Amino acid sequence: MSQLFNEAKRRLKDAAKHLEVDPDLLEKLKYPKETLSASLLVRMDDGSRRSFKAWRCRYDDTRGPTKGGIRFHPNVNLDEVMTLAFWMAFKCAIVNLPFGGAKGGVAVDTSTLSKHEYERLARAYVKAFSGFIGPDRDIPAPDMYANEMVMGWMADEYSAIVGQPSPAVITGKPIELGGSLGRNDATGRGGYYVLRHLESVLGLSAEKTKVIVQGFGNVGFHVAHLLRNDGFKIVGLSDSRGAIYDPDGLDPLDVMQHKQDTGSVMGARTYGKAQELTNADLLEQECDVLIPAAMEHQITSENAPNVKAKVILELANGPISPGGDKNLYERGIVVIPDILANAGGVTVSYFEWVQNKAGFYWELEDIHARLRRRLEPEAIRLWNLSNEKGIDMRTSAYMMALERLNAAVAAHGTRAYFCS
Repeated sequence: MSQLFNEAKRRLKDAAKHLEVDPDLLEKLKYPKETLSASLLVRMDDGSRRSFKAWRCRYDDTRGPTKGGIRFHPNVNLDEVMTLAFWMAFKCAIVNLPFGGAKGGVAVDTSTLSKHEYERLARAYVKAFSGFIGPDRDIPAPDMYANEMVMGWMADEYSAIVGQPSPAVITGKPIELGGSLGRNDATGRGGYYVLRHLESVLGLSAEKTKVIVQGFGNVGFHVAHLLRNDGFKIVGLSDSRGAIYDPDGLDPLDVMQHKQDTGSVMGARTYGKAQELTNADLLEQECDVLIPAAMEHQITSENAPNVKAKVILELANGPISPGGDKNLYERGIVVIPDILANAGGVTVSYFEWVQNKAGFYWELEDIHARLRRRLEPEAIRLWNLSNEKGIDMRTSAYMMALERLNAAVAAHGTRAYFCS
C-alpha cells in the first residue's frame, strides 16, 4: 500500500483510540469494498488510438450509495484513488450525508487533449464503468481538471447506455442538464462558511486578517473572493506556475482575469510591490490564515516549521502530512481539517442528487442556507470536541465521523449483539 493510504488509515486508528468503536467497523474499513481498473482506448484527432489508465474505488457504503469525484491528472494512480475514496467516506459522515465514499481517476494531462478528444475520453470512462456506477449505487462528480461540461457528457453517456434519462447518476452537471444552483462555488463557499463561523473562537476579525490561498483554481478563487468581499486582506495567491505575494493586498477578481488572459497568476497587477515566488515559498510567508487548495502533502515535517500562519483551512484533500500535522499542533497552529473544511462540494452534490431524484429544484438562496445549516453546527461541534478532549481538530473530526459510521454498523447488529 502507498504511503498516502497508510497515513490515512493511521489517522483512523488515532481517532479510534478515543472512542469505543466496534471491531466490526475497523475491520470493514481496513480495505475498500471494491475497486475497478480499466484501460480507456480513445480515438485521437489524428486517427491514432491511445490508451489511458483509469480507476474507480467504492470504499465503503455503510451509510448509503458511494459518492466521489473523478480526477483527471497525469500522476493519479490507484493508491491515490483509494485514499481519496477513504477520505470521502469520512467527509460524508462528518456532515451527516447518506452517502459512503468513492473516487475515480484517469491518468492524463488534459492540456494535451483537444476538446473532442477530452469528450471521447470522458464518455469512454462511463462506458468502462457503467456497471460500477449508478444513481443508487455510486455517484461520480467533478474533481481536478473536470468541469460541469465533462459531467454533462458523462451523464449523457450513461443515459444512452441505460436507455433512459438518468440525471442523478452524476453531480456537478450544467444547470440546463439537471445541475444544481450553487454547485460551482460550493467547496470554496463551504470553507468560507466554516472559517467565518469559527472566527470568534479562533481570535480572528475580518479587517485584521491576512489570507494566503495556495492553489488559485475554482476552489481557491471562490474562497478568496468571498473573504475579500467581507474585508479580509488576500496577500498571496498561487497556481501551478508560481505565486504572487503582496502584503498590501490582492484583488482575486483582477488576478483571475489576468490568469484567464495569460494562463498564470504571475505578473498580475497588485496594490504594492508584489513578490513573485514559488508555490513552496508562498506557504512560508507571513499571514493569519493559510488556505492550501491545491494537491496533497504540500506541508510536511520539512517545511511545517517555517509556516507562519495562525490558522490553516484545508480546502485541498490531504495537504498536510502527519509529520507536518505534528509540528503545527505542537506550535499551536490550528488546522481546520479537509474532511470538514472542503465538504461544501459533496454537500451541494448531495443537494443536486436529491433534486434530480425529486424532479424539483431549489433557489440559490435555499442552497446557500441549506449548506450553512449542514456545515456550521458540525464546525462548532468539532471545535468544542477538540478542546474538550485536548486533541487536534483532525483527530476530533475523524472521531465525529467514526461515531456515525459506528452507529450505522451497530444498527445491523454486531458481535456483541449476536453473542449476547
